[in-house]
Amino acid sequence: MAPTPRPGILDIEPYVGGEASLPGFDRPARLASNENALGASARARQAYLAIADDLQRYPDGGAGALRAAIASVHRLDTGRIVCGAGSDELIALLVRSYAGPGDEVLYSRHGFLMYPIAATTAGATAVAAPETADLKADVDALLARVGGRTKLVFLANPNNPTGTYLPRTELERLRAGLPDGTLLVIDAAYAEYVDDAAYTDGADMVDAGAADGGAEVVMTRTFSKIHGLAALRLGWLYGPREVVDVINRVRGPFNVAKPALAAGEAAVLDREHVARSLDHNNRWRDWFRQQVGGAGLEVLPSAANFVLVRFADPAQAEAAVTHCRQHGVLTRQMAKYGLPDCLRVSIGADWEMRMAADAFAGFARQHGLDGAERTA
Repeated sequence: MAPTPRPGILDIEPYVGGEASLPGFDRPARLASNENALGASARARQAYLAIADDLQRYPDGGAGALRAAIASVHRLDTGRIVCGAGSDELIALLVRSYAGPGDEVLYSRHGFLMYPIAATTAGATAVAAPETADLKADVDALLARVGGRTKLVFLANPNNPTGTYLPRTELERLRAGLPDGTLLVIDAAYAEYVDDAAYTDGADMVDAGAADGGAEVVMTRTFSKIHGLAALRLGWLYGPREVVDVINRVRGPFNVAKPALAAGEAAVLDREHVARSLDHNNRWRDWFRQQVGGAGLEVLPSAANFVLVRFADPAQAEAAVTHCRQHGVLTRQMAKYGLPDCLRVSIGADWEMRMAADAFAGFARQHGLDGAERTA
């Protein structure tokens, strides 16, 4: 007989990433995975290549140089930073450390799929709170579902795949309403893309939680988006000392590879590349929304490096996926996030965005959506 996995494991639907290739197209527009259109910075690539002659050596298990660079750029306490193999690993470690059978992990209905996956893997129960009509996390709905078994609350801010975010005041209201013993995790993977004085990535709330005795807060970040290092699987968290101590006890001793540490340190210090990436994203995100909206399709506002295109129904969205593929454009339908009538389109290179705009405009014409009839 085959070994039997723990209860709930076989109920997990494996995470499937966005498509990266398309038969018949040597160079498709890859807009399914929210990758950096400009790639990694030259400094990060050089640092990565410099490790080639030192691969026989173990990496620094404490990620000291990278943590110091992160702390310097973001003005944080180095001792309260933990690096991981992507923020995915850190999310999983947080759940495994603080939740198990009989516990609940709360998240927003259209939040990142790794939250319920991590909860189920740990034997905990994932609880989804509904969002507002404009696809924003609903603080009241989240608090209404908090109970004695709630151990962690995950909030992506901005959220993937909706691109919406909550201001600092709403995050503080959420934190204030959580009972002692509940950990609020603010997933700020797309924080660099937000230009709003009312926004916080959560670092200040981490410090406040440690100082005033309120609900503890952890912030997670990634190098996969603005820094263009998705291939290296690198992320970090900032949290209270007691949480950092726990994560350092349960993570692997060499959980981040040496090339990732080197490239990450160079990337976080290269502020010019971050600025260029942000400028490119903002220009082409606005251009794409204008072009596709003008063609008769509904393109939702976004504070990240992607947008949602919403259709009349799931069948129309599926037809749009097929049409885009036929024209060399890879997008991602959001059915697994509870949004089957939406396609998520990453902001890519200029030629990719032009291809995508043409494909969506062609679909709108083909389905009579470019005139008076528009998707609701």
